[in-house]
Amino acid sequence: MMSLTKFAILALAACLLFPANSVYGHGLGIDTISSVNVAGKNISISVEMPMYFENEQEQITITATETKTGDPAKNVTFLIGLFHSNEMIFRNYFFTENGVLPIKIASQPELDDFVINGEQDSLLGAYHGTESSPIEIVGPIFDSGGLYTFEIEVRTIDEPTNIIENSGVHRADLSIIETSSHPQKDAEGNDVEFRLKSYFDQISNFEYDPVAKQVTFEMPFDWSESHMSHVSVVHEEVHFPKDFVEFLAPSYSGYANGIELFKSSVSVDDYTEDHERIVHFVLLQDHLRFLKNEMRKSDEPLPDNIVFTLSTSDKPAFPLEAYTKSEDFKVNLSWDPANLEPGVDTNFVFTIRDGRTNDPLRNSDYTFVIIQSGEEIHRVSGTAQVGGEFEKYTFAEDQTGPTIIKFENIRNTGQETEFGMVVAPEFGTIVMLILGISLVGVVALSRKYTTFSIHGV
Repeated sequence: MMSLTKFAILALAACLLFPANSVYGHGLGIDTISSVNVAGKNISISVEMPMYFENEQEQITITATETKTGDPAKNVTFLIGLFHSNEMIFRNYFFTENGVLPIKIASQPELDDFVINGEQDSLLGAYHGTESSPIEIVGPIFDSGGLYTFEIEVRTIDEPTNIIENSGVHRADLSIIETSSHPQKDAEGNDVEFRLKSYFDQISNFEYDPVAKQVTFEMPFDWSESHMSHVSVVHEEVHFPKDFVEFLAPSYSGYANGIELFKSSVSVDDYTEDHERIVHFVLLQDHLRFLKNEMRKSDEPLPDNIVFTLSTSDKPAFPLEAYTKSEDFKVNLSWDPANLEPGVDTNFVFTIRDGRTNDPLRNSDYTFVIIQSGEEIHRVSGTAQVGGEFEKYTFAEDQTGPTIIKFENIRNTGQETEFGMVVAPEFGTIVMLILGISLVGVVALSRKYTTFSIHGV
């Protein structure tokens, strides 16, 4: 399975802070349904599956546990319906003698239909397997990303013939991470490749507006309380090239359905990918409830989606932060003055921290590097005696454009991290263009009057 980014791990950690009786899932690989009453007995049902189906064979595991004793439930027959994009994939009976139901999945998109391999009992026709020969589903199943819903009923428990009627339908939601590409045009009509990684559901209507310098996209979302109780986190990633100056800002503002998000919900990540900046949307359940309450203030009905908007912000949200790839260290970075311009003395102020505790690390060695167009323009080594330090640099007049501030060999470990930013000319490109046009007009006007003067002699 592909490794998760730091932000996906943080989202998972945040979900684990929820009470034990909460239902959680959505992009985290597991969803647990608590306090299911079956014939007077309380059990919990968990569904676990990979977040990527990239191997020839993966596994789904459904587990029923008695709440009172913590022991696996015995002789459980599940009626399981699987749904994706509002379509039913299958609805079948499955039996487990020991409360643990493993189902092997061989996702083969090239097939027209799928088959379930396994023995079937004579009572309900429930599929069952053995340790050496588990149930297997082969075919075009889990061949696309997004949200998958398991609707589960318990039909037998304790004894294989103890059929339960009307035990209720219980819902578990899990996500397969989807990565999609979205070619767009910049302000000059050049091609720009955006990518989007969704840890929740499928994305549509992705658009980059070069005039407003903002990205918009949408995702289906059910704002009903029964559904939101399952949702602990919504996590989306916007990827774009680090050398795309037009959208490379010190910070960003995020919106969901037109409502501005908390600063903590939008995070810049320059360390996970070498050539891409990633901007993360991370909405926890409390954030989603806040959005729902804000939308209720209008007379409009609640929508059936979330429209995300990501806009550049001219003012940096200091301090910026970046982790090393090992996540052992984190660096906070600010600079003064906030506008990076050539010919101006700039102080880069930073703190080297423990990536797990966030504590400043005393006596931290580092190498501070500035890179433009793939070439080093400045390198200096030092020691942050109290964890915090600063380096001073003045950019030359020709040192403008995309810039990387890199911290190498942190605490002599060989670990590093970096920040992306832009050094702009003093007046900025647009102002310089206006000045250029004005000067051309002045020269033309001057020539006009000079000509008239000559003719008038």
